[in-house]
Amino acid sequence: MRDPHRHPASGRDNLRVYVGTYTRGRSEGVYLLDLDPKTGALTSHGLVARAENPSFLTLHPDGGHLYAANEVSRLLGRRSGGVSAFRIDRKTGSLRFLNRQPTRGGAPCYIAVDSAGSNVLVADYGGGSVAVFPIRENGKLRKASAFVQHTGSGPNPSRQEGPHAHSIRVDPTNRFALAADLGLDKVIVYRYDPRTGALAANDPPHADVSPGAGPRHMAFHPNGEFVYLVNELDLTVTVFKYDGERGALSIIQTISTLPGDVEDGYSGADIHVHPSGKFLYASNRGHDTIAVFAIDSDSGRLTAAGHEPTRGRTPRNFAIDPTGRFLIAANQNSDSVVVFCIDQESGALTPTEYTASVPSPVCLRVSPSSVVRSP
Repeated sequence: MRDPHRHPASGRDNLRVYVGTYTRGRSEGVYLLDLDPKTGALTSHGLVARAENPSFLTLHPDGGHLYAANEVSRLLGRRSGGVSAFRIDRKTGSLRFLNRQPTRGGAPCYIAVDSAGSNVLVADYGGGSVAVFPIRENGKLRKASAFVQHTGSGPNPSRQEGPHAHSIRVDPTNRFALAADLGLDKVIVYRYDPRTGALAANDPPHADVSPGAGPRHMAFHPNGEFVYLVNELDLTVTVFKYDGERGALSIIQTISTLPGDVEDGYSGADIHVHPSGKFLYASNRGHDTIAVFAIDSDSGRLTAAGHEPTRGRTPRNFAIDPTGRFLIAANQNSDSVVVFCIDQESGALTPTEYTASVPSPVCLRVSPSSVVRSP
């Protein structure tokens, strides 16, 4: 593996890769890499913002702001997580802290910005709740405009004793917000108003998955007609047909992310659709692989197409660059970020020689608009 610090400057415009981390060990906050979109080479720019457990990140559509979920259980002496706003220096990529708001629920683990850039949406794993925070013109966050507490439980007594909202994201129409709740085995659908930041119960209100599956993260197909959900506990992907007029989900298929049986210590983590819409990828912790699937363009159904080891431990998160040439995996428990080349015909992954060392990396966000000029 090549040391990114020794990689000679390419002279090309490199994409920025922001890395969210857990600050329980050597990490101090958010780190910055840049990715050469021609070769896959990584260069480390080190720490760009000190923050407590900025475990999940999202970028504003304007390319000038970044938001982080502070995955803590107490904030300023109260039971709450936090959500922080940063301004991006367009020349250097460094981050300047703007403000922070309490999420009311504990341990927020997922954050997203709607397509209009109007609001930040947050899922609180510990509290089992979701919330919306309007964005001011200067990028700062207002107090929550919506807060919804989930209720109920699932069949797994150790992981589903109560609600655990694990992700929330807005659909391509910007009219519905979908929240995957690991504790309830449901994807809860809300009617979403981007102007007011309001959430309201939809009809139908949710889609159920298999008992004990543990819904975690979702990805939309580029055509907006299909939703892919990775389930953490049973390591499957659920494929939904999506009705964007009604915000309704109907199950098409459920398929394993593993080549064999689920073993102790295994769990599903992240999921992404290739920009071409031809392939889907899901990460397996414990098994420490990326599962590769081919997507049928007409039905949305998946066909297993292989597994690639991530050359590290616990691939909690990964990202695909906007060109679709490279997949970048964050190996949380081996402090490594590893680049793979994507075969454009088969979707297969091939490890490159490029890797970077980042302490406890748990989220990667590639900026599609801001670039770093190599000297």
